[in-house]
Amino acid sequence: MPHPAGRDHVEYPLTAPYGTGMLDVGDGHRVYWEQYGDPAGEPVLLLHGGPGSGGMTGMRRHFDPAHHRVVSFDQRGCGRSTPSAADPAVSLATNTTHHLLADIERLRAHLGVPAWTVVGASWGTTLALAYAQRHPDRVTAMILVCVVTTTRREVEWVTRGVGERFFPEQWRRFRDGVPPGLRDGDLAAAYATLLADPDPAVRERAARDWCAWEDTHVSTHPAHRPDPRFTDPRFRMVFARLVTHYWSHAAWLEEDALLRNAHRLAGVPGVLIHGRLDLSSPLDVPWRLSRAWPGSELVVVDDAGHGGPGMPEAVNAAAARLTR
Repeated sequence: MPHPAGRDHVEYPLTAPYGTGMLDVGDGHRVYWEQYGDPAGEPVLLLHGGPGSGGMTGMRRHFDPAHHRVVSFDQRGCGRSTPSAADPAVSLATNTTHHLLADIERLRAHLGVPAWTVVGASWGTTLALAYAQRHPDRVTAMILVCVVTTTRREVEWVTRGVGERFFPEQWRRFRDGVPPGLRDGDLAAAYATLLADPDPAVRERAARDWCAWEDTHVSTHPAHRPDPRFTDPRFRMVFARLVTHYWSHAAWLEEDALLRNAHRLAGVPGVLIHGRLDLSSPLDVPWRLSRAWPGSELVVVDDAGHGGPGMPEAVNAAAARLTR
């Protein structure tokens, strides 16, 4: 259903965590986690985007700390989890969607959570869907914002199609950041190769070029501002390495698997929130998903892109409906 952008929405205070820790998830990885709100409250799991963004501070504002137990964690290789993907010597071989799904279950068991409302944004929606389809009995409800399923078709669009059609000048610079022989192929894979180059100057330029393109294809609203995190060389490297790694492998999921398996979510209520002006992640993805997922609702925010005005209100409304 359409949802007009508005100005007023509830924002709960950002309280200090009542618990933090580093969970050993195997393969030499330790995942940083935090808990906020009421330890006896309704459990909510936040899954950040990227991959590689880390944390979800802003999303916590939609959940009442007096009634919710909000869990957040930094996925493998990013944020405060170790080892960091910023280190070129750190292998990404044990950093895949399937490893992250196992990490979520380890964290749930470690914290003693029977089941939780799962909230994901952007890449976090792919992870949330994969987790819920694998463990539907562990999920009480879902809120998915800026919905993507990380298919090869979607990756091809966000690295090539959207640029050629809507941002030709910026996309040409992005494409020309890789060697001529690689420009007509998988650009995510080409950048992943550059980010593994032994020359630090090559790696740094690739990270800058990748993050500049990331800032471009989400910039469909006049209020958009460049992501300040991209000014941090360490964050740029983590983000670029992990995104190109996941995108070049289409998240290690069979093409359209999350859509085909949406029937597994029957009985799990969900709200999919998406901007009509989202060029980098077109609306057809959540639209098809909502039609295949019994009990889900698609909320289209008319004036929003990949985020933007109207999205916080929609998330707030979903949180109020699906949680107490």
